[in-house]
Amino acid sequence: MRLPMIILLVLTIWKAGNGSRANELKADGKVLELDESNFDSAISSFDYILVDFYAPWCGHCKRLSPQLDEAAPVLAGLNEPIVLAKVNADKFTRLASKHDIDGYPTLKFFMHGVPMEYNGPRKADLLVQYLKKFVAPDVSILSSDSAINDFVEAAGTFFSIYIGFGLNETVIYNLAVKYKKKAWFSVAKDFSDDAMVLYDFDKVPSLVALHPSYKQQSVFYGPFEDSFLGDFVKQNLLPLVVPLNHETLKLLKDEERKIVLTILNDEDEDQSQNLIKLLKAAASANPDLVFSYVGVEQWEDFADKFEANQKTKLPKMIVWNGNEEYFSVIGVESLDAEDQGTQISRFLEGYREGRTERKTVKGPSFMDFIHSLFGIRTVYILVFIVAMMMLIQSIGKEDDMPRVGSQDAVDHAGSSEAESSRYGLEKKED
Repeated sequence: MRLPMIILLVLTIWKAGNGSRANELKADGKVLELDESNFDSAISSFDYILVDFYAPWCGHCKRLSPQLDEAAPVLAGLNEPIVLAKVNADKFTRLASKHDIDGYPTLKFFMHGVPMEYNGPRKADLLVQYLKKFVAPDVSILSSDSAINDFVEAAGTFFSIYIGFGLNETVIYNLAVKYKKKAWFSVAKDFSDDAMVLYDFDKVPSLVALHPSYKQQSVFYGPFEDSFLGDFVKQNLLPLVVPLNHETLKLLKDEERKIVLTILNDEDEDQSQNLIKLLKAAASANPDLVFSYVGVEQWEDFADKFEANQKTKLPKMIVWNGNEEYFSVIGVESLDAEDQGTQISRFLEGYREGRTERKTVKGPSFMDFIHSLFGIRTVYILVFIVAMMMLIQSIGKEDDMPRVGSQDAVDHAGSSEAESSRYGLEKKED
């Protein structure tokens, strides 16, 4: 009888320990403080948890902290609670290294234990709106015009929105699951003629794709087979024409299509806005390509990598592979002010017929640029290795040379490296 009693005692202790740990980790509306002793337990205890890896000396981290404190009780009160937590990555370095933390603050969102980089807003109200996407139903069922309006308003402007009018939810369910992290999906079961006018469709069934932040929308009337429907959803995860900046460039990182890039003088000029309207029409007719634009005034360094600057004849059009190569079309290197729609058609025709000249972007590749946003830690490792080699070399020389002023030099070098390492990380944001 002793063995069963021992087993029962062990199980009781184990259960009590787990119960105690569960009591410590509650979705009570406060930001949890995690370390190496409870991190894994927290990730396994909560289906949804956003973790802030911070450093106490980091200015951006200090500004983020009160925003997380404000958002935590709202997110904890959702039907599917989202827990906010933080880790002092400067102190718990092994934990930071395990999760590839190379800058502060770094936020990672864990869904059922699977991490993803959080690149959303950091103001409390916007952070809440952004994260609600991940706990929303895969497909929302809308039964009235007011329900449709409420859904669109709650979705915000961070993700694409798909509304199936007169569609059965099973038609888009698999795509909704596949792109849950990138878009909102819904079907409207009942709606008025006013909704048809508002969302600009004239028959059912139809699938409307909205991009609220760009004030763009597209309509798909079928056929509602997997390949055709899947292509429409995938192509409309991005707006018809993407304005390029540091954030939207990340959206193109996994894009397989070639990018038709138009380089303008100034995006805000009236003539540039007119050209963008023409690019939208071209994008609708050429869904196998991504259309984008950038202004020299808005991002001069980026434009210069394609040999475009204030002295270049603009607008300039090229086709970019998203990495190191791009193509100019012979005879249509730039656009004249008159009849730009015809010139865009000639450019696309020339590209498809192969009347192109292959070129290489200036400087590092853009994939290197994108990866550099996440790979700063590698630079520090290389700097450390070089510094150690120099230190070993200097020690070897000291055996044969008088020690004149060497200690001051070593102290200064060590101080400079520490300053660089300490404050370089903070450059990750802003």
